[in-house]
Amino acid sequence: MSEASDVVVVIGAGAIGTAVARRQGSGRTLVLADRDEEALDKVEGILRDEGHDVVGYAVDISVRGAVCDLVREIRWRGRITQLVMAAGLTPTQGSVAEILAVNLQGVGAVLESFGSVVSRGGSGVVVSSIAGHLTEGLNRDQEQALADVWADELLDLPFTDPARFADPAAAYAFAKRANHILVQAAAIRWGWQGARVNSISPGMICTAAGKREMGSASASRLRHIVSEAGMGRSGTPDDVAAAASFLLSPDASFITGSDLIIDGGVVAAMRTGQLSLLDA
Repeated sequence: MSEASDVVVVIGAGAIGTAVARRQGSGRTLVLADRDEEALDKVEGILRDEGHDVVGYAVDISVRGAVCDLVREIRWRGRITQLVMAAGLTPTQGSVAEILAVNLQGVGAVLESFGSVVSRGGSGVVVSSIAGHLTEGLNRDQEQALADVWADELLDLPFTDPARFADPAAAYAFAKRANHILVQAAAIRWGWQGARVNSISPGMICTAAGKREMGSASASRLRHIVSEAGMGRSGTPDDVAAAASFLLSPDASFITGSDLIIDGGVVAAMRTGQLSLLDA
């Protein structure tokens, strides 16, 4: 593979990761990573059949060493120009500790590890969630602590102790809010490389994980939120991929450290008092 090749790295072989990979991979070397080897092999085969130059790597992002190994494995393939971090656990997919390990520490490890190798002019996107906008905010000291520590130390902070979270949903919302802070901090470090990084916060998206959430105990509340928001519908993986594509493109060359909400108007309705969880 030529050293001049542009490499797009997508971590997470779920519906959103696949949609982004399909949109961004044309004419580039596409690296797809996920800890679920069966799902990874399936998506890798589909994308290859569609004509993409794709290679898959099994990696558990909650293990810092595994992320570093991934970076070493793919650097020789060419210039890493785009990174999309789309892996994560929903509240129905893991325990509090597992969610914090993947959605918080894993995101930190990816931002840290790729921030030193991304090419000048490159860009990254972390897929967060509107849950991060609907939870209680972090105070200034907590935000500063998240921004200052290495990824390996994120779970050693007193306010990231799994015991302080009532359930996986609380841990999920906290981790997604923390993602916004991690991206803001990383934007400065990535800027030293001449690169940008942002986050996106989808609302209810029609994926397998989304359907599981719709089948959970809070399903009626979620359906109410979707139906009463501005667009009155759930989103699609392609909606998210389109937003990611914009942030990854030269059209967003002056945008870094920001979070783009992609939720059909849910957060807007809640913040303006037109929609309340209490009514669901």
